[in-house]
Amino acid sequence: MRNILVPVNSDGRMWPVLGTARLVADMFGSYIEGIALRPEVPEVVSAEFIVASPPLDLDSQHELMDTARRAFDEFMSQAGVPSYSDGSTASDGSTAPSSGWAGGRLATDMHIGSYGRLFDLIVLGRPNAAGEPTRVATVEAALFESGRPLLLVPPSGAKTIGKTVVIAWNGSTETARTVALAMPILRKAQRVIVLTVEGWDVDGPPGESLARNLARSGIPAEATTRAGEASPGQAVLEHVQALGGDLLIKGAYTQSRLRQMIFGGTTRHIIAKATVPVLTAH
Repeated sequence: MRNILVPVNSDGRMWPVLGTARLVADMFGSYIEGIALRPEVPEVVSAEFIVASPPLDLDSQHELMDTARRAFDEFMSQAGVPSYSDGSTASDGSTAPSSGWAGGRLATDMHIGSYGRLFDLIVLGRPNAAGEPTRVATVEAALFESGRPLLLVPPSGAKTIGKTVVIAWNGSTETARTVALAMPILRKAQRVIVLTVEGWDVDGPPGESLARNLARSGIPAEATTRAGEASPGQAVLEHVQALGGDLLIKGAYTQSRLRQMIFGGTTRHIIAKATVPVLTAH
């Protein structure tokens, strides 16, 4: 995971996200690239029709880009991460983290999704019910359009990441793909726990089989099955906390997005409530 993309808001709440991206960069000697995320354009709803607010003028766009970049540069400077404006890295063979900025324009959700295809990991703040600090639409665009894993960061950030990794295993294709994309982190973990919640799995191999195959790859994996008295999403988060996990790996949207929007679902719950970073993919 040598190339990390971090979409940056201009609201000043990015330090937990940037700090967690730095933790991952420390593991792999990664290049962290910031990009200014365009704010949502609100809609005005009248009794008869919906009218979109006027687009941002150039001055407003430049102001938002400048604010986002200042926040990114300030963090990287204080964290001691050198910046390379052309996207290059140190030429002395260093494996220390580096940073750069994707300038030019504010990035829409769809642009984050397409541009993210160039990176090994996209790091975003975990959205809450109010869509802060990241909109669910931004998360889903990155998730479905990039083909890359996302790391969703809770508001508190993270002190450590990837030491005790919990895989929320339900046997699904989405979770299998997420595990494959997470292999660089799994190989560095001190402990990997394959967690199965009773009554949540789909038709697929059991967690014990995954743990056995990970062990063949030299990954210290163990399997555990826990009760699921609460909803699956709540049960997963409670067990992650009880197991001391500092990273949760989970496939996204085994059920359709529409069904989860209407009825709720494990992915939606975890995206909104997780207190540890969540690495996810679809």
